[in-house]
Amino acid sequence: MDEKGYDGQGRLIVAIDPRYFRPTEVETLLGNPAKAKAKLGWVPKTSFDELVTEMVTSDYELAKRDALVREKGYKILHHHE
Repeated sequence: MDEKGYDGQGRLIVAIDPRYFRPTEVETLLGNPAKAKAKLGWVPKTSFDELVTEMVTSDYELAKRDALVREKGYKILHHHE
């Protein structure tokens, strides 16, 4: 909370503001694109099924990479948690 970033002249350029903290555990994250469609004419280019396929494929590729790294005796960093 007290971390701050200063530039080369000692001026404060970055500070933590707790007003922008989000709860660690969020029960439900829900989106509805209806407003974007109505006001902006936006429509998704990716279907829900395509999105799920992309997400699963990405997770699978990361799991394969981690397995290979672990197999070679290196430590796995868990950066998605």
